[in-house]
Amino acid sequence: MWKFPGGLSEPGEDIGDTAVREVFEETGIKSEFRSLLSIRQQHTNPGAFGKSDMYIICRLKPYSFTINFCQRECLRCEWMDLHDLVKTENTTPITSRVARLLLYGYREGFDKIDFTVEELPAVYTGLFYKLYHKELPENYRTMIGMD
Repeated sequence: MWKFPGGLSEPGEDIGDTAVREVFEETGIKSEFRSLLSIRQQHTNPGAFGKSDMYIICRLKPYSFTINFCQRECLRCEWMDLHDLVKTENTTPITSRVARLLLYGYREGFDKIDFTVEELPAVYTGLFYKLYHKELPENYRTMIGMD
């Protein structure tokens, strides 16, 4: 079945960094994190070591299109047209749904589907966290108080 590249995060590894690393390990394609598209939560997943599992799908920008895939992890690896991926029956439900989501983003604008990331200071001095959210309009990003 066709699916998007993916894998487990390393301890302390940010979501976007995991996506970039896994895509490179599986396809040989270097890329840049652009946004978070969706989150799949599942409990009692046999491959999740007895834990609840969250599968986070990110949108990346590739720096190249030449595939040099890892033959230990993949039987085949290729670029697919999103229209074809949506229509194929030889895929997982999540891959089919995300292909539709991406088509919508291309047609209507990724601002309608993307969750961007912003690094903000934590309450603990010197520490930061990443907040993923829909992009705020400029007038709300700079709003100081309530009118």
